[in-house]
Amino acid sequence: MAQAQTPAPAAATPAVDASKPLAVVNGKEIPALYGELVKREMAQGQPDSPELATRVRESLINLELLSRAAQDKGLDKDPQLAAALDIRRKDQLAKAYLEDYVKAHPITDAEIQATYDKAKAGPVEPEYRAHHILVKTEAEAKKIIADLGKKAKFEDLAKKQSKDPGSAKNGGALDWSDRRAFVPEFSDALAGLKKGETTQTPVKTQFGYHVIRLDDTRQPTIPPLDAVRGEIVKQLQQLRVRDAITAARTGAKIE
Repeated sequence: MAQAQTPAPAAATPAVDASKPLAVVNGKEIPALYGELVKREMAQGQPDSPELATRVRESLINLELLSRAAQDKGLDKDPQLAAALDIRRKDQLAKAYLEDYVKAHPITDAEIQATYDKAKAGPVEPEYRAHHILVKTEAEAKKIIADLGKKAKFEDLAKKQSKDPGSAKNGGALDWSDRRAFVPEFSDALAGLKKGETTQTPVKTQFGYHVIRLDDTRQPTIPPLDAVRGEIVKQLQQLRVRDAITAARTGAKIE
């Protein structure tokens, strides 16, 4: 949205009357509803205030004047601009439709319970606690493995040589995580280790070469339903969105 680059007037505007236009620019009314919509975007968590109302009003006045000037110059006929405006309009309509669909198909307690029970009954991915050292070359990684074989301390080597800024200062320590937290090559190597073991060949990933030590594994406990209810609702709402898209595409002629 084109917003004012000039300072807003010092005097605060009075509270907006929803029954009256926010402003009248060259005879064209700016509805109060526009002000409420723009205020939500501009507020960004700030409390309502006369100063915010003034900024909103001035922004919409500028928007009206500049958009009118663009139309007078024929810029609205530009194909790229017209396409961009059409895409934005369709995007807003699509979002409104999906929100309406989700509201019209509310998530039930039975669905939430069923989803929770299914997750609880299914297999649980183990979590791993590990250390690693990341270096640029395979030769560096092989040298580290050799030094570890000579009783060098893993944590000391990690602090001195690891290129991973997040773990090097902690001796290469990684937080408890399941395999989904790591790139495939790393997670496969980690899963192939026994407790206390270190990889004997460098593990190549997109980040470089790793030397990995598995410290421990554990089976995470499933949190109670109340703790994950919000997350389950979001997941089910995403399924509703998928259903809405599927329904819209069913029977459509797409070439």
